[in-house]
Amino acid sequence: MEQLHSGPADWLDVPGHWTFLDPVAERLADFIQALPLGRARDVLHGVPLGHPLHPALVQTPIGCWLAAGLLDVTGGDERAARRLTAAGLISLPPVLWSGWVDWSRLPPAQRRTGLVHAASAVTGALLHLCSLRARRHGHPLRGRMLGLSGTTVIGLTAALGGHLAFRQAAGAAHAEAEFRLAPPDWHPLGETDDFPADVPVRRRLGEVAVVVVHGSDDSWTVLADRCTHMAGSLAAGELIDGCVQCPVHRSRFRLSDGHPVQGPATAPQPRFDTRILGDHLEARPPVDP
Repeated sequence: MEQLHSGPADWLDVPGHWTFLDPVAERLADFIQALPLGRARDVLHGVPLGHPLHPALVQTPIGCWLAAGLLDVTGGDERAARRLTAAGLISLPPVLWSGWVDWSRLPPAQRRTGLVHAASAVTGALLHLCSLRARRHGHPLRGRMLGLSGTTVIGLTAALGGHLAFRQAAGAAHAEAEFRLAPPDWHPLGETDDFPADVPVRRRLGEVAVVVVHGSDDSWTVLADRCTHMAGSLAAGELIDGCVQCPVHRSRFRLSDGHPVQGPATAPQPRFDTRILGDHLEARPPVDP
């Protein structure tokens, strides 16, 4: 008999196949994307930080609730446990906001896993809210049981979140290997006449797909073609205010250095050195990237 699941990792993959979640996920994602968040959206994505903000923020409520749980199981100060439970709840709003903003820009499979992750996080938070209420109304044993249950759910939620971020690559930079995969020396990309001004053109640098932009001021830019967010092709995007915009989720990268100026991408786009030799354009990975 065929074995359907060989371990925890395979079980964590299961929510990604739950297509019945798609109608709810699509409507919710459209609602979140339509919110007038302005520049706060990029902050919630973690663009200024250089990586997603959500994983950094979750440490506070998890740490508070774990500490409260340790006090509960060791017979520690009940008042301290109550305050830690409350502190975890107070720190939760930015955690949820950053998570939802990131989630709304995920592909369908990761979005399904993320929806289960979010529902589990809300469940764990509600258990801690009930725990705090019980503690405040003079029911410490009930509060402890609810708190420990909430921390258990949050632990499972964190495991699913880690699976989403790393195995399903929802928060990983998708172009980090391009410098290593490209040939180390100068490599021809084509004749200069093959590149019209201010039009992204896709070429290959050995095994690596790159996008070439010949500026109207006769500047040359060669970036990795795969967007660092979800590997969309920048060559199919458009040039806006000195940036190339990904056609998939509209992340923008500066041509001058590859850094993101608009999320959801948080990692810079690998930028290659260029030179003109005769009438040919050549490129190579930077000597010290």
